[in-house]
Amino acid sequence: MSTAAILSSGRHAPVLRHLDALLRPLTAFAMDLHRHPEPSGGEVRTAAHLADALEAEGCSVTRGVGGHGVVGVLANGDGPRVYLRTELDALALRERTGLPYAAQGPFMHACGHDLHAAALLGAASLLARSRPEWRGTVVLVGQPAEETLTGARALLADGLYERFGRPDTVLAQHTAPLLGGMVAHGYGQPVLAGGVGLDVTLHGRGGHAGAPHLTVDPVVAAAAVVLRLQQIVSRECAPAEQASVTVGSLQAGTQSNVVPETASLGITVRALTSAGLDRLVAAVERIVRAESAASGCPAEPGITVVSRSPVTLPDAALTTAVQEAHREALGAERVVPWAPSMATEDFALYGDAGRDIHGCAGIALGYWMVGVVGPRQWAATTGANAAERLAALPPNHSPEFAPHLPIALPSATTALTTAALTALGRARAVPTRPDDAG
Repeated sequence: MSTAAILSSGRHAPVLRHLDALLRPLTAFAMDLHRHPEPSGGEVRTAAHLADALEAEGCSVTRGVGGHGVVGVLANGDGPRVYLRTELDALALRERTGLPYAAQGPFMHACGHDLHAAALLGAASLLARSRPEWRGTVVLVGQPAEETLTGARALLADGLYERFGRPDTVLAQHTAPLLGGMVAHGYGQPVLAGGVGLDVTLHGRGGHAGAPHLTVDPVVAAAAVVLRLQQIVSRECAPAEQASVTVGSLQAGTQSNVVPETASLGITVRALTSAGLDRLVAAVERIVRAESAASGCPAEPGITVVSRSPVTLPDAALTTAVQEAHREALGAERVVPWAPSMATEDFALYGDAGRDIHGCAGIALGYWMVGVVGPRQWAATTGANAAERLAALPPNHSPEFAPHLPIALPSATTALTTAALTALGRARAVPTRPDDAG
């Protein structure tokens, strides 16, 4: 997708005309972040790099918000206050993309947060260069620790809205293994599921492997828990309900001739409603306690909720307006529907789901997916049809996940910029009531 296709026409063309000149430094910025990933809670260099870049574009920048969070403010007179959010953290994966700028250590940007940050910087740069085209305040947020589902809460608990103003709208986007240049919006349903992460510890009685009758083996109890958990979705959820229960880690013992004292499990549950999420968590707790008792464990199991994210359901009216802006800027054929996904994140906390943290109601959230698959990768993917080929592509969180920057970066920057301009213009588009006239 060429920038000419973006810049040629449309109401936002005066802002987007600067994009071509920005693409080279934005690409270098994205590559640098990709080469130097940092884990959740350790985003020191990433945060500094983004903060420095936002300051260079004329933003007033505050560092160290909610940990390594970055907040840049671009004020341009009276008008709506619109927040744009990107994530900063990477995953504990060893990269296998073969990219010339691939990370070499134990961490990797396998979820596109490097691209998100570059697109946010691009939107800030475009808006800073086009102040006559809009009015209001844009707040640019670099959020740490999204992958652990703790970063949004930390930012909000650190007074994000009190310190930088209550937003009218908060916008974010996320990479997906769709064709580059495309964007996908939800259609009245959740875009992402809600999720709960649990740490479970089963207590046994350790001893010699040659005398198992004198022990209570927590490994056997853990194995029983894993098998029984598989029945929650198949036997306790309606066939049409989207839900998942995953045991992502199981750790016990240090050597083969010792029965360990404990076994630990990391469990994640996902659902598209809050009620469904609560029901899954209750089922997990019931099964863990029952299998612990059935195994004769000498102590009650430890069950700790380590993270919780609400369902991501964007504002319907805002989604319609942003969709239209995306069709105008990118082309109608590149704007497609998005079915609810079982992926999760903590973005919903910026809206009503986080009211207990920030105390604000009625904040409109906008959220969409951006495609990142390049033409060569698509051509090399096998499948009898488009659906099979899409399913065969490396997904987010894969060590082979590699967004195609020449296409994905300009389209993601365009998507975020036009959404911001749409949100900034929404208040001015509301007709004046007759009784408000002078």
